[in-house]
Amino acid sequence: MLEVEGLRYQYPDGHEALRGVSLSVGAGEKVAIVGANGSGKSTLLLHIAGAVEVQSGRITLNGRDGSDILREKVGLTFQNADDELLMPSVIEDVAFSLVASGMPPHSAHERAGEILTKLGISHLSSRPPHRLSGGEKRLVTFAGILASNPEILALDEPTAGLDPKARRRVINFLRETEKAVILATHDLDMALDVCGRAVILSGGVISAEGELPELFKNGKILEASGLELPLRFQS
Repeated sequence: MLEVEGLRYQYPDGHEALRGVSLSVGAGEKVAIVGANGSGKSTLLLHIAGAVEVQSGRITLNGRDGSDILREKVGLTFQNADDELLMPSVIEDVAFSLVASGMPPHSAHERAGEILTKLGISHLSSRPPHRLSGGEKRLVTFAGILASNPEILALDEPTAGLDPKARRRVINFLRETEKAVILATHDLDMALDVCGRAVILSGGVISAEGELPELFKNGKILEASGLELPLRFQS
């Protein structure tokens, strides 16, 4: 289980992005972190993945704390896919973490190919990542974290830039995976398709949390946090 307790984070300019956030995510649970721009979603996700050191508060995974265990067990995708694509070809990019951990390149490429096939993008394997469309880049970064077989998937806007078919492919995979999933997203309809629970951030604090779909049917709660009703609930 992932436990976040009293997490606070202040940027060098003095802006306090997180102000005492506490939440838990159980094994295999799928939780959406939603909120308006600047609410603290990405900052929280970076902490959960061990990419940012905790200033105040505590994050534990199965009773262990520290950035090292989080980086080992949590797979993170960033909002900007270009920040994660480094290698000359897609297959090399997806296999990168496996090769870096000591797996023979042939075996790593074979594993990477299996993941690309599962996501329906095996035809991109020899393409240079920087020449892909925005949606294709997003899927490749997703494949890259899956290659390392993390315990938790921490995904920042995972459907951004995807066409409807690719968006549905990602949603279907996330619904079927047995891994815990934490989604930071503006896509409330996608969150409804994937997650059983949501946490709403506003100004660096949790303004509401609850089971889905009930929470997202409450227009007053969403409006107070700068959000709108999901399309399926709009009359």
